[in-house]
Amino acid sequence: MRTDTDSIARDVAAVPLLETHGLVKRFGALVANDHIDLAVRPGEIHALLGENGAGKSTLVKMLYGLLQPDAGQILWQGDPAPAAEPRAARQRGIGMVFQHFSLFEAMTVAENVALGLDDAPRDARVLAKRIRDVSAAYGLPLDPARYVHDLSVGERQRIEIVRCLLQAPRLLIMDEPTSVLTPQEVDRLFATLRQLAAEGCAILYISHKLEEIRSLCDRATILRGGRVVAACDPQAETARSLAALMVGSEFRTAERRAADAGGDAGADAGAPRLEVAGLSLAAEAAHGVGIADVSFAVAAGEILGIAGVAGNGQGELLAALAGERLSDTAASLRINGEPAGRLGPSRRRRLGLGIVPEERNGHGAVPELSLADNVLLTARDRLGMVARGFLDRPAARRYAEKVIAAFDVRCKGPEAPAGSLSGGNLQKFIIGREILQEPDVLVVAQPTWGIDAAAVATVQQALLDLAARGCAVVVISQDLDELLALSDRIAVIHGGRLSAPRPTVSLTVDEIGLLMGGASVAAVH
Repeated sequence: MRTDTDSIARDVAAVPLLETHGLVKRFGALVANDHIDLAVRPGEIHALLGENGAGKSTLVKMLYGLLQPDAGQILWQGDPAPAAEPRAARQRGIGMVFQHFSLFEAMTVAENVALGLDDAPRDARVLAKRIRDVSAAYGLPLDPARYVHDLSVGERQRIEIVRCLLQAPRLLIMDEPTSVLTPQEVDRLFATLRQLAAEGCAILYISHKLEEIRSLCDRATILRGGRVVAACDPQAETARSLAALMVGSEFRTAERRAADAGGDAGADAGAPRLEVAGLSLAAEAAHGVGIADVSFAVAAGEILGIAGVAGNGQGELLAALAGERLSDTAASLRINGEPAGRLGPSRRRRLGLGIVPEERNGHGAVPELSLADNVLLTARDRLGMVARGFLDRPAARRYAEKVIAAFDVRCKGPEAPAGSLSGGNLQKFIIGREILQEPDVLVVAQPTWGIDAAAVATVQQALLDLAARGCAVVVISQDLDELLALSDRIAVIHGGRLSAPRPTVSLTVDEIGLLMGGASVAAVH
């Protein structure tokens, strides 16, 4: 907790730019925000922390006018200032950069910026000059004439930020802004945010990356179960102590196998369980990314991490590995030595493959079906839940109960519809459903996306333990910290091409970041 009395005195002396008093928001019987008190001062970078479902998104949506509180008060410079709608919030000086971008790929940067401005200039040349001036002033280079579909994810985020900056915000709300950026782009973003804060702009910053919070933020407010439970100076805390405040108990992180810690576990791995050779697939969407000449192998007991900025072919690679899209040749993919490039998902599962896709609802699970029925979708053959053409529903129910208990899935039981679970709990169920089948190969995309700190440790430990039992694991993730913690080797996908996997211990964050940004392997060495 903060102990610097001089810092505390300066904070008390500063007049809050924005305050909330007793803010309440209910959704039926659920109290998402329970009497929230918050104060954000000019020129500070203020972190908003909490587990999945703690109430962070609900709170900032009320500040931005997307939701209306059921009770309590929002003050702007000491005066009551309810945000009736986003336009009113923007006019007051509040800007928000959402986690998921709202851009039209077939339009230019300038056209996308104009759509988000309340008073866009009629003259396109005037707007283009304003975009160039603001982007240059804050180190966020943008070409107003470029089309969005030609831009990297980092460049697309710049559009969202510049669009906010053109309205001269006094408070900028950022929701998970670094989740799709390379380390170098993160550094550039942080420099911009520090510059804004130095000019007096307040920043309300939401992130699950606790080391980022410690590096960037001046103060932190921590939510748990919809309530404020703590306020602190994050720079005086550790990532572990911040996580403990978020979850309300001693926080445990995943621990690598003792034999692997600090070394190249892949060097002692077993026989190859998954082999990919010259795999290529054309893009399905007009502005999509195909994969080209992808080759790698993963051995028993090994975890291969695949890093990359979103939109560089990860989805296409997952579809090719899962059998949702078939290769031209059977030998382009082998599972336990068996050619599988022309086999569909069910036949690949019989060979020992498990899959956890990025999208939970509709891809990883059918929302309308019960958890027990969702078990049958992927486990029926491997666990013998079909006999003489009949499904063994009691067995599926027992297996669902086992997953619920092992992964602490918060739900009403195995008959609960998958769509009734929160995103984090559904993710835990889907991952548990695959891991407890003891697959020979597991391919998992974004394994801890959207789940709370305690669940992250549970899932990561389960992946490490699965590999220790001889499974070959492929983790496709945008979270570089996660890949560094889990992987024996790491490869980077960019523009549909995969770099050669390298031992994790031989890589630096900067090297991985350069590869994520499109640098050649030769340029990185």
